[in-house]
Amino acid sequence: MLRPKYFTSKEVSLHNTLGDIWVSYLGKVYNLTPLVEENKGDLLLKSIIECAGKDISHWFDPKTKDILRHVDPLTGCLKYYTPRGRFIHVPPPCPHTDWANDFGRPWWKDNRYEIGLLSAKTRWIRIINTLTSHDKRLEVCSEETLDEILQRYLCYNAHAASYTWKHNGVNLVMSKTLGENNIPEEDELYCGSIDCNLFSSSISLYFNDDLTEF
Repeated sequence: MLRPKYFTSKEVSLHNTLGDIWVSYLGKVYNLTPLVEENKGDLLLKSIIECAGKDISHWFDPKTKDILRHVDPLTGCLKYYTPRGRFIHVPPPCPHTDWANDFGRPWWKDNRYEIGLLSAKTRWIRIINTLTSHDKRLEVCSEETLDEILQRYLCYNAHAASYTWKHNGVNLVMSKTLGENNIPEEDELYCGSIDCNLFSSSISLYFNDDLTEF
């Protein structure tokens, strides 16, 4: 079984254009670009486009995973609660014969838009190349293994897999997370310090005699 891919809130926020729309809700990340392309020009996309790159968990009931509902004070009927305005696949407040409901599953229940999980907590880590003295500070997901963090780091060093990764002189297990490798979090070391937000645990890379490249 493949591990899910984790994303930081910042990564989601970068996808905020009409041609590239991601959102997150209830702990998952969704690419709604195909939805927008399929329904191009539909005014009911307005709320989704306005929230591109943002978390929209407040639109949903965490228990039912459905859009929030409320009792309409005028009709006394239970309806979807959409304070930003009705959006695509939400039925009109009153019956309409011209509403096309042949779309199948509404987009918020359609797994084909799901691309990964939103990290519950991110961490900052310094990766120091002892061969070149290159020092890079990365924001990573606390749920990611060192192998997955290596993938993030490849754009800075294509040969990153040719290095032994160590923390405080101890070889790291690449299939485990930072926490599982006993790499302390920032607040565990500098809690209460003025440097709490600036300090990051470090990983040192020691070059091996090969040039593995992904």
